[in-house]
Amino acid sequence: MKGEADHGDPGLFGPESVTWQMHGDPMMWIAGVRALYLQALHPRAVRGVMTNSDFRQDAWGRLLRTADYVGTISYGATAAAERAGSRVRRIHRLLGVDDPHLLLWVHCAEVDSYLDVLRRSGFPLSGAQADRYIAEHRTSARLVGLDPAAVPSDRAALADYFAAIRPELEAGADARAVDGFLRRPPVPAVLVPARELVWRPVAGLAYDSLPPYAHGLYGRPAPPPARVTLRLAAAGAALRCVPPRVRWQLPPGHILKAMARLGPGSRPAPCKLRRRAAILDGPGRAQRSDGGDGTRWRTPG
Repeated sequence: MKGEADHGDPGLFGPESVTWQMHGDPMMWIAGVRALYLQALHPRAVRGVMTNSDFRQDAWGRLLRTADYVGTISYGATAAAERAGSRVRRIHRLLGVDDPHLLLWVHCAEVDSYLDVLRRSGFPLSGAQADRYIAEHRTSARLVGLDPAAVPSDRAALADYFAAIRPELEAGADARAVDGFLRRPPVPAVLVPARELVWRPVAGLAYDSLPPYAHGLYGRPAPPPARVTLRLAAAGAALRCVPPRVRWQLPPGHILKAMARLGPGSRPAPCKLRRRAAILDGPGRAQRSDGGDGTRWRTPG
């Protein structure tokens, strides 16, 4: 049986990876929305989304399918992750959106968003662990059809990539349509209060966490980065008060399935990264980290 065959399979990343610890954090939802805002700034990439997908008709379904994909490749058994990647590559080919240049933009915008939002929200990650996270995601780049050797493998390479691609970015009509949609997505009348109370603050914080140049392209003033970092930290502290076992019950339950497959010791936990950073850095040392927008803070050492 498939479940028996998968028993003990750590998947593509495994419980010792930085990805395993990070992707169980609730701030990944805000990071995912930030990635959408950033990805929309590449005219060719966003045109492909607007032309070939049902983003506006089924935005919630698309967001949930993306979350399911990220959960599958992060925590699923190897065969399940490879099947998910194969489906994505097939869809990209059918829709004609498999240009490596555009796939690399989408990949880098996602990795940068996940890393930037979680670090600024207080997730404990040393500089070396941030580099390791970026390197780990050459695996996810392979799944969508990229050559891992052509994908940034650390923070310096990722920064160089964004500097090189900046001239291609702009907030055209498609980007502004995504911006408007994310700020006020259509919902049934009964859900309008929930949209205003829950969704708009989430989307607003995700937008505010963008790098200053992105705010300039969208044509709105950039809020002070340090103030946004404080808001991200407050949101992270609040969301992390919800017990992980409660959060992880939400469908499709990838983390709980992974723990059932690998045992309770595989539970994602930020404290594991703290311990590893302490071992690597030595007692009393602390890393100074840059969140990609000039904001600097200390992470536990």
